[in-house]
Amino acid sequence: MPIRAVLWDIDDTLFDYTGADAAGLARQLAAEGIAERYGTPVEALALWRRITDRYWERFAAGEGTFQGQRRDRVREFLEEPGMTDDEADAWFDQYVEHYKAGWKVFPDVVPVLDTLAADYRHGVLSNSSLVNQDPKLRDLGLRDRFEVLVCAVELGVSKPEAGAFLAACEALGLPPGEVAYVGDQPEIDARGARDAGLRAFWLDRTGGRGPGPEGAHRIEGLDQLPELLAADTRFGARSGIR
Repeated sequence: MPIRAVLWDIDDTLFDYTGADAAGLARQLAAEGIAERYGTPVEALALWRRITDRYWERFAAGEGTFQGQRRDRVREFLEEPGMTDDEADAWFDQYVEHYKAGWKVFPDVVPVLDTLAADYRHGVLSNSSLVNQDPKLRDLGLRDRFEVLVCAVELGVSKPEAGAFLAACEALGLPPGEVAYVGDQPEIDARGARDAGLRAFWLDRTGGRGPGPEGAHRIEGLDQLPELLAADTRFGARSGIR
């Protein structure tokens, strides 16, 4: 089948989430005067991300509330289980302000979206929530480029489960064989998309992370995407390509 649409991941695919998170956390810790407590900025970020991933997985599975997982992340990170909700909210809100100050789109995103605009429809599938991702895309000036924005929290199913990818295809009104997916995670994004029947593109911006899942295209920049999409569009999906 020819490729008619592209579904995109957001964080660390379109948007430099890791860079913004690192800068935002560093500014927050400096403002609080507690940076030395966590060793290096890299160590602090690694701890924050581990805590974030764990509580977000619980929330995505239906445990707790959106605001509650934020509060729990702050309490554990600061090792202050007795923080009131208001105190935790205030800390997180300040972190968000620092984090948002570092928001930026990767430089290859807009040129590639412009190149693909005439030939492919576009949508987003994220493992986050509409509350997070819709305002983010609008702030970055990207929201109007996507017909649909589908998020795991509202769906009740997350990548790499096939149901998440199939729901996004359904939102586009296309079968999975006519949809490509682009994301930065080899398992969650590339393998999940491949197993759901989409054409999978793994964006390995740093390079050197291995070949990725069999049957998925591995690219090191979005500038490589148009030619590969055009080939699939002309000749149909091909198996065994990385």
